[in-house]
Amino acid sequence: MTDRNYHHGDLRRAALTATVEALEDGGGPAALSMRDVARRAGVSHAAFSHHFGGKRGLLAAVAAEGYDLLADALSAAGDDLIEAGVAYVRFAAGHPAHFEVMFSPELYDRDVPEAAAAGWRARRALTEALSASANETTELAAWSMVHGFASLWLSGSIPHGPADDAGDFARPVIRLLAVP
Repeated sequence: MTDRNYHHGDLRRAALTATVEALEDGGGPAALSMRDVARRAGVSHAAFSHHFGGKRGLLAAVAAEGYDLLADALSAAGDDLIEAGVAYVRFAAGHPAHFEVMFSPELYDRDVPEAAAAGWRARRALTEALSASANETTELAAWSMVHGFASLWLSGSIPHGPADDAGDFARPVIRLLAVP
């Protein structure tokens, strides 16, 4: 195996893509193998170790990417409580590997600057999306509701087909927050 991708400058992207694929294909973070990720990316295991410092560093990069994607989705929803909730659920359904890693902080070092900064960006985006229409208690209730819904969706506890949209299923549930 060669580390040619590392030398042409796209090791990070290749690593993140391969890690997410491995997480989705192979039973989640507990079963993640750095050798499998390196093989999928077409680089040597040593290239990943040098760049990420090991599995925890690689998963911190996945968490950071996930938090950035979530922040973008929430920001795009604007300050509408319902649409922010729908965006959160759609993010989780569309990025299940990221979602699992992000909310399993025992898997990575939360103090990695990139992960910490991205996590704060996502928290700010969530707070901004909710603050226009909610007080602090309602914000926590909304986050709990959409996170719980997303977790139930991903686990298959909410029956759905592969073509069903998680956001469409979540919208009437989230609307319950808007009831006085």
